[in-house]
Amino acid sequence: MISETTERQLAALQLACDRPLVICDVDEVVVHFTRDFERYLGERGLWLDAASLALHGNIRWHDSGHPAEATLVSDLIDSFFADRTRHMQPIDGAIDSLLAFAASADVVMLTNLPHTAGDDRRANLAGLGLPFPVITNAGPKGPAIKHLAAQMAGPVVFIDDSPYFISSSYEHAPDVHLIHFMHDERFARHVPKADYVSLRTHTWDEAKPHVLGIVGETANDK
Repeated sequence: MISETTERQLAALQLACDRPLVICDVDEVVVHFTRDFERYLGERGLWLDAASLALHGNIRWHDSGHPAEATLVSDLIDSFFADRTRHMQPIDGAIDSLLAFAASADVVMLTNLPHTAGDDRRANLAGLGLPFPVITNAGPKGPAIKHLAAQMAGPVVFIDDSPYFISSSYEHAPDVHLIHFMHDERFARHVPKADYVSLRTHTWDEAKPHVLGIVGETANDK
């Protein structure tokens, strides 16, 4: 299922369907989320335990070590995006890489955060020099990726840190080239590499040439 809000954003896109397409996540791929969220938690007497990928159950009180209540965690995530989205900082290599992709491909940012923070995300990315359309999504990303990939004659690449969104993409659009970008090794260690992933990496130094090899060579052959 694609939410109505996401559907409206997808319908408004104008893509060059004869070009390759790069679909890219934002948090922990283009901008730092975990680093800034940990600072945000620390200001409130909390810390993030990297015992698994989940936020719920792993956000703990400094004084007791007990996990924060689920409702509080949800509220903290929402308030973090409301307060900090416009001020997020880029991960090394992300900006240059995406601009390089844009020479050969259309680029769309597909991000799961509250729809109400969508304009802040657009402003943040534009301020970092990324003029690409931003689609806010809720739930699995596979349906939205399938919708986008079905329009394209060229290759499609999807870059994300979440193993759940990577697997969702493979389920719904198995021909898409998948780049599993896990910037924080504390969490990457919990996730085995899937055999359907084109590249598993934690740096743009590795991701950039790999993606250009998919979208750049195709464009140059035309």
